[in-house]
Amino acid sequence: MGIYRNWLLASRPWSFSMTAISVSVGAVMAAVDGNFSLPLYLFTLATMVILHAATNLINDYYDVLSGIDHLAVSTAQYRPHPLLEGKLKPHQVRSVSYMLYAIVIVAGLYLAATRGWVILAIGLIGVISSFTYTAPPFKYKYNALGEFSVFLMWGPLMVEGAYFVQRQALSEPVFWVSLPLGALVALVLLANNLRDIDHDREKGIRTLPIMIGRLNGIRLYILLMVLSYLAVLWMSLKGPLQVWSLIVLISSPLAYRLSRQVHHSIPLDGDAQTARLDTVFGVLLVTSLILGGIF
Repeated sequence: MGIYRNWLLASRPWSFSMTAISVSVGAVMAAVDGNFSLPLYLFTLATMVILHAATNLINDYYDVLSGIDHLAVSTAQYRPHPLLEGKLKPHQVRSVSYMLYAIVIVAGLYLAATRGWVILAIGLIGVISSFTYTAPPFKYKYNALGEFSVFLMWGPLMVEGAYFVQRQALSEPVFWVSLPLGALVALVLLANNLRDIDHDREKGIRTLPIMIGRLNGIRLYILLMVLSYLAVLWMSLKGPLQVWSLIVLISSPLAYRLSRQVHHSIPLDGDAQTARLDTVFGVLLVTSLILGGIF
């Protein structure tokens, strides 16, 4: 059982809630618009979770291979890291990630063939962005593009993709609703990069906080968090969201406490705390969409 536990921990399953939320928002908005298939939803969700797991594995593989991650780095201090701890071998992690990518590609081709070739375009962007996040030749995470990619993937592309699978059409309202979701997921990476700014600078990595400075990075973190809530408030009152979505504001005290903490000192688990905020925010948003569809 230990080996299965190591693989589960290496895939970082606690991060899958962000994927589940983005897929669910797109699917629920499609249901409100008149189309919903539970099997398609579950198939899409499973495919995206597998892609997320592949991304996490290949990210860890190249971070360890390049010497970016080691046992003294902050990430290894608050979460299990079976690869660094020697419980998994690098070639094993690489091989399993390739296998997961193969599964995603086959599933994506099936969705493209049955639901529309727009899925192929979205899927290609997703797989390429996922793999080259830390893998050569691009390694764009190390060139201040990580936050933008995460915003794009877990925001417009994933939410619109989930909607398209159900409706075989894209939606402007879905695009607008996806923006605060993508922004909050991007803040998970931004918190990570703010925490690791000294370590990353020593390694020659150019993350966004290094490019714009620690203080401006903190300001950007707080600004995007505030804008995410303001966007939901505006869309709840003016559309395309309904007034039900104001329940998302229930999570604002959590956001306020986290922003104050980040302003004072970046917590060691700042990315994990931001992910928890994203989960609460997302669950409330999905709940509000369901309530709006019912009533």
